[in-house]
Amino acid sequence: MSRQQPCRTDSFAQNYPRMNYTRRKQVNVAAGLVTALLLFMTTTHAQQPAVYLTLQEATDSTLANNQDLGLSRLDEKIASAKTKEMDAIYLPQADFSFTALSSNNPLNAFGFKMQQQVVQQKDFNPDLLNNPGASGDYSGRLQVKQPLLNMDLVYMRKAVAAQEGIYQLKTKRTAEYLAYEVKKAYLQLQLVYEAEKVLKEALRSANAMYTFTNNRVQEGLMQKSDALNVKVWIHTVETNLAETSSNIRNASDYLSLLMGRPYGTVYTAEPVQPENNEPATVAVPDNRADFAAMKKAMEASKLMIQSAEKSYLPRINAFAAYQVNDYRLTGFGAGSYLAGLQLSWDIFKGNSTKNKINTRQTELRKLAGQLANQQAQSQLELNKTNRQLEDARYKIRQQTAAIDNAAEALRILQDRYEQGLVNSTDVLQAQTQLSQQQLGKAQAVFSLNSTAAYIHYLTSTQKN
Repeated sequence: MSRQQPCRTDSFAQNYPRMNYTRRKQVNVAAGLVTALLLFMTTTHAQQPAVYLTLQEATDSTLANNQDLGLSRLDEKIASAKTKEMDAIYLPQADFSFTALSSNNPLNAFGFKMQQQVVQQKDFNPDLLNNPGASGDYSGRLQVKQPLLNMDLVYMRKAVAAQEGIYQLKTKRTAEYLAYEVKKAYLQLQLVYEAEKVLKEALRSANAMYTFTNNRVQEGLMQKSDALNVKVWIHTVETNLAETSSNIRNASDYLSLLMGRPYGTVYTAEPVQPENNEPATVAVPDNRADFAAMKKAMEASKLMIQSAEKSYLPRINAFAAYQVNDYRLTGFGAGSYLAGLQLSWDIFKGNSTKNKINTRQTELRKLAGQLANQQAQSQLELNKTNRQLEDARYKIRQQTAAIDNAAEALRILQDRYEQGLVNSTDVLQAQTQLSQQQLGKAQAVFSLNSTAAYIHYLTSTQKN
């Protein structure tokens, strides 16, 4: 019996030892190339270039594509459609109907013949009148109604039209809020990039210090604990940098949400500059969009009160109808018309109108109270924000001076450290202090700019 050949399904690991050196070398090279290609593809995918985004571009994109603003504009369209619905109080209304009837009722049967204009002498026979048999009638009717004077509906239409103005003002205020929100988000992105800049500088300093310290340790001039302290500080900074990278992506995703764009894009921002050196605004304007919307709501409420009061007046409407009748489905043997004016007057509705007026008047007083309360709260908020603006300006000046002092202290300690006069802990504490002061200034600038943006939002005016 011939010797059994090895199974073709043996694993690569089992067959690998039997390969000659050249074959193993080829496999190793191929595996290395595949690994390098995968690493290159992964690195290329992970390091997608960031997109430069200006504040104006972010604002324009938000006002064009934001979903909340789109919903607000839909509310405008709904209010406009309701206003057009009320045009019916002025326009004529027409309807057409076609009716097929069959009856052996004596009164109906004789009436059918009269409408068809086919009554004859024999139809007055008592036997036929009392027992007419089945009689049919096919009638087509065109009716037109024309409103003439309905004062309650006139004022109701004005109130509905005022509702359209309310939604327009709400849309404007929503746009103002989104402009403020996108600026705040953009400032947040700038702040995170400033924090990244500070941490990268701290990491460069720490790496340089570690190289210096490690060389001195190898020369026996410094203790190993000094190098370990610097290494711990490097790990801490690297961890903070990783968190900062996540915060950049978080801020970018929020900007994408505001702009109505897909998530995943990382944005870079314009350089940070302190803003608003103008004197603070001391009063909230009365014509702000949300205030104007509440005033518009009060106007609509007054019109609804007038509509209820006008319902005491009579209504005058005109109507006309033309009708054709025949005993055949497609016949038009006889035609007749009816036209007239109708005056209707609801004299008493069980105090329903009176109570409706009282309800509307109470709602109007409530709206007036809400407007006054909102204006007072906005003024309180503006006063507080103005003080926060001054605090931010003062903090920027203080942080600038603190950075200069901390930088000088770090320089002195670094010189002493290189001379062996202080240990690594002193230098690292000085480096930490400098980084904290730099981050504090970046936070103060963010606070100044975001506070200025909030003041602009609080004091924006409604242009006529």
